[in-house]
Amino acid sequence: MSDKIRVAIVDDEADMRRSIQQWLNLSGCLADAHDGAEALLKAIDADFPGVIVSDIKMPGMDGMALLRRLIALDPGLPVILITGHGDVALAVEAMRLGAYDFIEKPFDPERLADLVKRAATARRLALDNRHLRRELTDGTLLLRKLAGSSQVIERLRETILDISQADANVLISGETGTGKSLIAHALHACGPRRGKSFVYVNCAAEPEDVLSQTLFGPSDDPAVLPALARAHDGTLCLENIETMSEALQARLYTELARADAADTSQAPLNFRLIAVSSQIRQINEAPEGFRPDLFFRIAALQITTPPLRERGEDILMLFNRFCARFAEDYGCDAPEISAEEAAQLIQNRWPGNIRQLMNVAERAVLQKRRGEEGIANLLNDDEMGQANILEVSAEKPLREHVEAFEKMLIDNALRRNRGAVSSVMAELALPRRTLNEKMAKYGLVRAEYL
Repeated sequence: MSDKIRVAIVDDEADMRRSIQQWLNLSGCLADAHDGAEALLKAIDADFPGVIVSDIKMPGMDGMALLRRLIALDPGLPVILITGHGDVALAVEAMRLGAYDFIEKPFDPERLADLVKRAATARRLALDNRHLRRELTDGTLLLRKLAGSSQVIERLRETILDISQADANVLISGETGTGKSLIAHALHACGPRRGKSFVYVNCAAEPEDVLSQTLFGPSDDPAVLPALARAHDGTLCLENIETMSEALQARLYTELARADAADTSQAPLNFRLIAVSSQIRQINEAPEGFRPDLFFRIAALQITTPPLRERGEDILMLFNRFCARFAEDYGCDAPEISAEEAAQLIQNRWPGNIRQLMNVAERAVLQKRRGEEGIANLLNDDEMGQANILEVSAEKPLREHVEAFEKMLIDNALRRNRGAVSSVMAELALPRRTLNEKMAKYGLVRAEYL
């Protein structure tokens, strides 16, 4: 996929179309030209990833009518209009309707190119945010983000699906970097409240008075609703809930108790509470300083996220995925690791869990780009490693290491060859039947590599 900025040019004058197209292409864009508004509307949709540059004065549907159609299609589409000399009133009206900007004839082509680049940056951010919002409302996609085939991660996915349907309050606990926030979003997206508000508050990020306003109001801005009100009919996610003061715990308990009692004297708020904590380890009793009545109300259902060191072969699979992603970002080859390095990755204690593994993968790719090799030095130097690279968390049989390494080799070969089985057979010197058996054994599906 090209990284060039896509631009759609609309102008009824052929010479003007060609000159704008040529200049923008020379400026690093990928420009398409259309002789009228109708032709453009047939060629794009609401997810068009680029910028529209259109003349205002055109026969048939003019630029202003086109702008209205484009805004109706997607208010976030950046439209740059080319106006004639003296059309100030039209330009002002265009900006009021939602045009990104306008440029007046005769114009400096470099200024147009600069406008297009700035509009493209805004468009990219808007589409990234849209994609993120879609992901956070797609429970199936979120569950796939909990990548891995180990028994612990399979059980975790099943637990999320079960608990998401219960609609009771949930406590998610586990070490830092184990995906607790992702699980909270998945619980919401897979449950009966999907499509409703998901309101996230980090209780450790604000002083008590600000947190009180954030949760319960009143806000300094009367137009801003408190988090509990915004979460009505949806989900309220409180991260680092154990840091709440006793006074705020009491207020939260009152709101939860009132909702459960359905007190008709004051309309109760209806929301599901998901509490997230990396400090609560003993999930059968309230931690010190935490109200027991509140604790057992929020911990009606519980999920404990597994640390990375307990996920076995998932470590290699995740490491490979992170390396492939960073290699694409940095424009270089992903590092290939030896059997010894694979064992080191599996045996490392990973106190920082997924985040730490991602950091090591990025450094491995940067090291590869410099022409250097080796994973052990990265594990020793990693700031979270604490010189424990080879401290084995649990004895693992040789067969487990061998199978994990074998799966990694086949996964890498499939990825390099884009699922071409014949090429993988040649690279690994495996007959088709053997390769098919091993792919089935390790849950490797060819279609995922195409």
